[in-house]
Amino acid sequence: MSYQLNYKLEGEGHTIVLIHGLFGNLDNLGILARTLKEDYQVLSVDLRNHGLSFHSNCHNYESLAQDVADLLKNLNIQQVSIVGHSMGGKVAVKLSEIIEDQVERLIVLDMAPVKYHQNRHDNVFAGLKAVEQQKPANRKQAMEILSHHIELEGVRQFLGKSLYSEGDYVAWRFSVTNLFNNYQNILDWQPIRRIATPTLFIKGGESDYLTAEHQADIQKQFSQAKAHVIANTGHWLHAEKPAEVLRAIKKFL
Repeated sequence: MSYQLNYKLEGEGHTIVLIHGLFGNLDNLGILARTLKEDYQVLSVDLRNHGLSFHSNCHNYESLAQDVADLLKNLNIQQVSIVGHSMGGKVAVKLSEIIEDQVERLIVLDMAPVKYHQNRHDNVFAGLKAVEQQKPANRKQAMEILSHHIELEGVRQFLGKSLYSEGDYVAWRFSVTNLFNNYQNILDWQPIRRIATPTLFIKGGESDYLTAEHQADIQKQFSQAKAHVIANTGHWLHAEKPAEVLRAIKKFL
């Protein structure tokens, strides 16, 4: 069994690593990759338990970041800048500590390097498990099952991108069991030692994932951190306002 992450490498020049969030895959930040690959080499990854990468019952930030570090080593990529969204933002931060001397710039999309105490995904897990149990024959049936648990159409559509046909029924690409069992690890955070990597936190103006009260925690872990707010957008800022997010990223790079 291969323990190398599934990835996509596009473009040429300085390498930018794109890291998706929970329940995502390497296509999630594709909207950023399409523009960035015009000027950079872009490495998009499927994290463990997601997309076409391997499944593991170990799922914590140390292992998630080490997977990406190992991939960079295997691809012989030395210097990188890293962009991570949500859970992927925490992976990006941990990776920046592990390979600090290789990271030129770090960009974190709508996530703080802190432990979160709120279970935001109870209804999502209920919907995902219902689909697994009922084994719907097609995508339409799966989306119908999800609608009994998840109110927001946008969230259902996002999750639906990870459905695939498994013979007579559709199934999830990500490992619902491993992610559910490790959910406390995903909320959790062990502060990194303070790093000097220039870092940009981009916040969705209407999102509560990254707030003023996280500032002290950020300053303890980063000596060069800046923040940028994208107005009128939530946690999925790159999907809602891609042009504004790209402008902030390019300016920082």
